[in-house]
Amino acid sequence: MSNTVKLPHQKELFGQPIGLYILFLTEMWERFSYYGMRALLVLYMTTQTIGDDRGAGLGWTNQEALALYGWYTMLVYVMSIPGGMIADKLIGQKKAVLFGAIVLCLGHGVLILTDIWAFYTGLGLVILGVGLLKPNISTMVGGLYKEGDIRRDKGFSIFYIGINLGSLLATMVVGGVVAKWGWHAGFGLAGFVMVLGLINYIAGQKYLKEVGNFIPSENDKTEVSYGALYSKLFSSPKQLGIVVILFLLSIYGWYTLEWGFGLLFMFLTAISALLIMIYKELDTQVYKDRFLVLLLSFIMVIIFWGAFEQAGGLMNLYTETNTNRMLFGWEIPTVMFQSLNAGFIIIFATIVAGIWAKRKLKGKEASSLFKMALGIIIMGFGFLFMVFAAMEFEKSGTSSMIWLVLAYLFHTIGELCISPVALSFITKLAPVKYASLMMGVYFAATGLGNKVAGIIGESASEFGELTIFSGIVIFTVIIGLLFILILKPLKRLTHGAEESERVLKNEEAEGFELADN
Repeated sequence: MSNTVKLPHQKELFGQPIGLYILFLTEMWERFSYYGMRALLVLYMTTQTIGDDRGAGLGWTNQEALALYGWYTMLVYVMSIPGGMIADKLIGQKKAVLFGAIVLCLGHGVLILTDIWAFYTGLGLVILGVGLLKPNISTMVGGLYKEGDIRRDKGFSIFYIGINLGSLLATMVVGGVVAKWGWHAGFGLAGFVMVLGLINYIAGQKYLKEVGNFIPSENDKTEVSYGALYSKLFSSPKQLGIVVILFLLSIYGWYTLEWGFGLLFMFLTAISALLIMIYKELDTQVYKDRFLVLLLSFIMVIIFWGAFEQAGGLMNLYTETNTNRMLFGWEIPTVMFQSLNAGFIIIFATIVAGIWAKRKLKGKEASSLFKMALGIIIMGFGFLFMVFAAMEFEKSGTSSMIWLVLAYLFHTIGELCISPVALSFITKLAPVKYASLMMGVYFAATGLGNKVAGIIGESASEFGELTIFSGIVIFTVIIGLLFILILKPLKRLTHGAEESERVLKNEEAEGFELADN
């Protein structure tokens, strides 16, 4: 037995690095601030300007509110791409998380004000803050573990509990705060808890000494600048041709849809060009294949969140207007129903992670790709209960809250199979010099899913909730089954990235930066 005294960043708690719990608490308070405001946003925008007991809202239509909700939740995650680039090239993940937390504090503080300019300014600052913090704090979690450490997936699941503990606290508390003191008090509470997250992160730096540090390009012989990749595009005819086609489609989208979509498509074209050149520049087929699998897995991410994020939009409005929320003579606030997802995650996260770990150790199918495909299917079946709710409402003019509870339960189990798994999957397959960028691309895919969710929610005013919920069930189940059918060839393309996972001895499991595997 070794008598070596461990440094703070090497110490463990409950079998995990202490640094994990510092990041856990930071993310918990950040997610409290984000989900607290997310739960209020659509309801605030659709409340009449004359107000109710919660104060005056913006008086927007459901369609207008869901449109802005889609843009906001998309941009929150799409900004993870420049956030990842800034960390990779300029300041490192550790400082990016710090600066992101500061900007978030400012954004939520501005939202306390009642002026419309403050509303838009606050949302803009929140978008920028999350873009810096979100991808980089997740990358730091991966950096706590050595390549092949089987604790990595469980560590991400514990980290994911932090995300959802913040969400649970927010959705349980913020509704009461708004009911008593009004909408902007709820926004102010989000800012207060973000300050707590910032203080925790600064105080815990000694446990994160070896994680998230910036590595200057002159100290990294393998460093390739993004500018150099873009310049090489013009000497790569095939890649340039693809980018030109995407750019022309973006211009077409600008004129046929609206300028917002045009700018979005141009931004995605620029990111696509970068990803295409990264793929071309990877120096082995193993890296190329793994990179391709990551990109394909992002398709599942977009589809999953496009359906799942109905929770903050269409399902939120459905709960407010179409659901009988009376329980023992008390009407449950609409916001509180969103705590179901977070509560179920806290209950089931480690259980689900443990089941998958045991399956893997027994040699049964437990690959990340299989988990993600199954997660889409399970989440899709959750919308069956929303179909039943919509049918009951059409028949009787109201629907039971039990359908919402069951829907959120299935959505949660599906989420546990895809979201923490996808975060861990990226840290296994992404080359270290592109780690933050690929984490940013993952969150951008999540953002695109959020925008898809907004578009789907808007269409409910034309097609009705029953049609929308039924369509989601059918589409998600089909997509999940398709990915399961092509699972074997996709796994071959990972070249055994997950096959070497094992239980590491203490001396093997000390903190490491992301391995370039």
